Amino acid sequence: MTTAQLPEKIRVSVGSAIVLGLMHGRLDAEPTTIYLLTYSYGKCLANCGFCPQAKTSKSRADMLSRVTWPTFPTEQVMSKIETESKKSTVKRVCIQALNYPRVFNDVLALAKEIRSRADVPLSVSCQPFNLKQMNLLKTAGVNRISIALDAATKELFDRVKGPLASSPYTWEAQRETLMKAVQVFGANRVYTHLIVGLGETEKEIIQTIQWCNDFGVYPSLFAFTPIPGTTFETLPQPSVATYRRVQLAHYLIVHGNTRFENMKFDDDERLIDYGVPESLLQQVVGSGSPFLTSGCPGCNRPYYNERPGGPLYNYPRHPLPEEIREIKEQHG
Repeated sequence: MTTAQLPEKIRVSVGSAIVLGLMHGRLDAEPTTIYLLTYSYGKCLANCGFCPQAKTSKSRADMLSRVTWPTFPTEQVMSKIETESKKSTVKRVCIQALNYPRVFNDVLALAKEIRSRADVPLSVSCQPFNLKQMNLLKTAGVNRISIALDAATKELFDRVKGPLASSPYTWEAQRETLMKAVQVFGANRVYTHLIVGLGETEKEIIQTIQWCNDFGVYPSLFAFTPIPGTTFETLPQPSVATYRRVQLAHYLIVHGNTRFENMKFDDDERLIDYGVPESLLQQVVGSGSPFLTSGCPGCNRPYYNERPGGPLYNYPRHPLPEEIREIKEQHG
């Protein structure tokens, strides 16, 4: 029988810690989701090449992407979530999980505790759990789950976070678990992460976005961020133009305006035709919506993969008119 004892410690993203009143600080954009990270002494058992938490990473142990995650007593954090969740500023709580032997028990215990104390939507971002475990999470009150692909192709996956990276994940198992998760949580309540800039072409990542959409999986877009001490620390960030084109293709696909098969690409597999009328394209770009952070409802991940001074890959709030004018110049 699964035991679910509440862990003594938990990490909280620095922005979430400020929103919860656990720390003092100034925020350019407040997170609308409270982001938690399971605590384990030492690094993750996985070895994703971009991640500061990877088992061979020499990065700081309190980092994930560009964000620092200080550690707090779990009871203190739960009490703050109970209080702050009554305010309209908190739209969701997201538990992000490292890979270590007791991780499922910790995630389940945290989910139960949060749902017993706060009437707030709850997401879990985790490694592949089995069908029984996912059903237990759903019963505990988790309403959305994310299992990261990160890479757009099997070849990249193997090198970034699979066998060639001395990591426990496989492309086939990751995709199979995503489809099983749809059986448990329902279509469009299952998410994955796709990182633009790991070496894929625009055509390859847009094809994977289409695969996700066809199977009821929502792909959340991230821009690759080089972090000192990680395997991929010298890999550059993607160009803003590439990211804008992928964001726009993503938006049009998930909203049913077009499909990958209707798009056209040049000899370098760069997107040149979205497969929609120009009038619709201009209307969508002008709305600014495709360039917001993509993820669960209420997720805005401020400055997760960019500096506040820019360039902003994912906007944590609606772009200003002058920013939309700049975006129109960026995506090509």
